[in-house]
Amino acid sequence: MPARRAALAFVLVTVVLDLLALGIIVPVLPMLLLEFEAGDSARAATIYGLFLTVFAFMQFLCAPALGLLSDRFGRRPVIILSNIALGLNYVLMAWAPSIGWLLLGRVLAGICAASISAPSAYIADVTPPEKRAAAFGWIGAAFGLGFVLGPAVGGLLGEFHPRLPFVAAALLSFANAIYGTLVLPESLAPENRSAFDLKRANPLAGLRFLSSHPMVLGLFGVLFLSRVAHDALPSTFVLYAQSRFAWPMSTLGLALALMGVSSAVVQAGLIRFFVAKFRERGSLLLGLLFGIVGFCLMGLAPTSLLFSSAIPLIALWGVANPAIQALLTQRVGPNEQGHLQGMIAAVQGIAGMAGPQIFTITFAATVGGGLSSLGLPGLPFLVAAAILAVAGVLAGRVTQLAGG
Repeated sequence: MPARRAALAFVLVTVVLDLLALGIIVPVLPMLLLEFEAGDSARAATIYGLFLTVFAFMQFLCAPALGLLSDRFGRRPVIILSNIALGLNYVLMAWAPSIGWLLLGRVLAGICAASISAPSAYIADVTPPEKRAAAFGWIGAAFGLGFVLGPAVGGLLGEFHPRLPFVAAALLSFANAIYGTLVLPESLAPENRSAFDLKRANPLAGLRFLSSHPMVLGLFGVLFLSRVAHDALPSTFVLYAQSRFAWPMSTLGLALALMGVSSAVVQAGLIRFFVAKFRERGSLLLGLLFGIVGFCLMGLAPTSLLFSSAIPLIALWGVANPAIQALLTQRVGPNEQGHLQGMIAAVQGIAGMAGPQIFTITFAATVGGGLSSLGLPGLPFLVAAAILAVAGVLAGRVTQLAGG
């Protein structure tokens, strides 16, 4: 038990440091692109959108292969080597003399980000099935903490020099690789390892793997829809709050911090309660319901106070994702956990490409396009609520049919 707890603690620290390193560059990368484009904001925004898409696409493309490699060689080498590669990527971006080199850095970062499948598979290896939802909740909390701290640290460092956050991110990644080399034990027993098959590394071929397990394919549909709906927040929250309620940057920062902290509290502290009382299926359906209500409130709120009151409801939506992951891990064997987590990351990568396009286009149409006559400036959030409603119907159906 002490060894399991130590391993879990390391994996959580790994996730925090990885997301901290990724978040550190968020405030400075657009500014660096603006510098390369001689102050042309429209051109810089277009290139930044390309960077986001490339990052998500590489995650989609590479996550299944990295998951399969962790099934073949173990979780430990994949975690450590991905940290080293991520550190080298940040060194490259700190030096990059042109946009082309920065783009190469984002390609490498997307590949390394796909390695999140290995820490998630590690959690499944060392945690009993009935406790996995709570453990995945801790991973979600680690994500939230990294995303809250990263941009704040990056913004502070960027005040000194726009390249300094990349250096800090590289040092964090290298430090984590050293830490893992010294303390992290392997979680996957040799008898539970499986051969690496290049054909299975194809994310499209992975659909056959999903369809071979009862309930798994349907839950992946829920996961995809939930991830798409989530992108309503990073894509339109700031733009909507500024245009509808005229929030200053200080208020926006506080609201985003509240969202991150609330999410971390829910995932770290409440998952265990929900699963104990409602089990995984009930927690999944309740979480989706919280998300639907929260997005509806955001989209229809006439005042900034009511708009802000939706944040705790959106945070409670966070109980759904760990419940999905727990249900999925209970339905594949120990030699398939890496492949499963790789496909989860791949599906999230696809959603990460689709979601921003859906919500930014919808937002543009409601504030100055063909949908402005509807008088619903919060339509992107209502679209997100509708997507979650479809996810809820699908989740109820597949879990009921499979006895979930």
